[in-house]
Amino acid sequence: MKMDIKRLKWTREPSTSLIGKDKIEIITDPHTDLWQRTYYHFRNDSAPVLQMETEEKYFSFIVKTEFESKNRFDQCGIVMYLDSENWLKASVEYENGIFQHLGSVVTNNGYSDWATTEIDSSIKVMWYRFSRREDDYCIECSEDGVVFKQMRICHMWKGNGKISFGIYACSPENSSFKATFTDLKLTECMWKAHDGQQPDEN
Repeated sequence: MKMDIKRLKWTREPSTSLIGKDKIEIITDPHTDLWQRTYYHFRNDSAPVLQMETEEKYFSFIVKTEFESKNRFDQCGIVMYLDSENWLKASVEYENGIFQHLGSVVTNNGYSDWATTEIDSSIKVMWYRFSRREDDYCIECSEDGVVFKQMRICHMWKGNGKISFGIYACSPENSSFKATFTDLKLTECMWKAHDGQQPDEN
């Protein structure tokens, strides 16, 4: 099901953006980021976030990202931003002319983690699929929009009711680039129920 872009609302709006019928563009502002405390001991809560709200407990959100990133830490991807201390994101984060970090950050109660793998810096397109099963979440990625690979499964302590999810782009250092988002879709939950060991009884 094609996503109604009109349902998306800014949490923070960038200086320059374009929202069309089938495409969203963000030109990142310098010194924008999302991070909380861990390792770096700073708190950044300035990245532009464009999201929609839902109380639906089971669904998947798919989007194609294209990015012209060129400076260290430039990034764009998907996000579920609940508040400044509870959110998750997945993106390709530029490092240098050799490699980038394909990774995800989960932030619960004010502390972020960062799980990554290195990919070639020539990659400028990435698809994401974000799925919800109650208060648990799955993030997957794909280079062609057909074959998706799991990046991580996580629990969000404040993710059991109404949530907001969507897209983001930012440039933590003194740079700016264009991020383009297309093919936004909402589907039934593509993250199927576990078919192995049964849940523990409460």
